[in-house]
Amino acid sequence: MYDCILVPVDLDQPSSWEKALPIAVEYSQIFGARLHLATVLPDFGTGVVGSYFPPDFVEKAGNEAREKLTRLVRDKVPDNLDAECHVAHGTVYEKILELAAEIGADLIVMASHRPQLKDFLIGPNAARVVRHAGMSVLVVRG
Repeated sequence: MYDCILVPVDLDQPSSWEKALPIAVEYSQIFGARLHLATVLPDFGTGVVGSYFPPDFVEKAGNEAREKLTRLVRDKVPDNLDAECHVAHGTVYEKILELAAEIGADLIVMASHRPQLKDFLIGPNAARVVRHAGMSVLVVRG
């Protein structure tokens, strides 16, 4: 039923993957799907904000994120699964949707934080992904 599953994670928030990743792993095993884990770093490289960071900050942050994501895969994803890591820079929900389209994901499995009243039912990034995705999205309550 699924061939390509994307799991967005926030490397600084274990709640973004603690429940979602095991579900994605199980689905990948059941369907023989490729598993993709992705994290999105904010884009600090332009404008006034970018001037406060060293010139190589984005590259170093990206390398560090890739190392952490690779470690997460090594620790939490069985060796027999085909898993790939992705690091993007920009707006979280936009980059998740772009990557999903690029890799041909047919399922996104993502966590959503406990909502505040302003969020209504799910977190703002999860809500935007659900609203704009052209594929199925499984939202796992964090």
